[in-house]
Amino acid sequence: MMLNSCSGQNLALIDVKGFDPRDITVTVKDGKVTVSAERKVECNTGLSKTSNYKKFVKEFCLPPGVCDKEVTYSVESKCLPPPKCCPYLCPY
Repeated sequence: MMLNSCSGQNLALIDVKGFDPRDITVTVKDGKVTVSAERKVECNTGLSKTSNYKKFVKEFCLPPGVCDKEVTYSVESKCLPPPKCCPYLCPY
């Protein structure tokens, strides 16, 4: 998943491998971006029932001067090069 501002500035590249795009939620509020994803897989073998639950949450601050409304995102299924470090991001 790539997050961008409308000025064309790349803000983050987030690996959400293993999640369906429908399982991913992005919220932008008060200068913070939160990316979350949840997935539950149940397997019934007839003798037993198992559940596998996977959750991902990443939150960071927007760089100075970037408005909440400027942030867009897209989910890509292709391999992308590793991201360059962005000094404006502060992980929570």
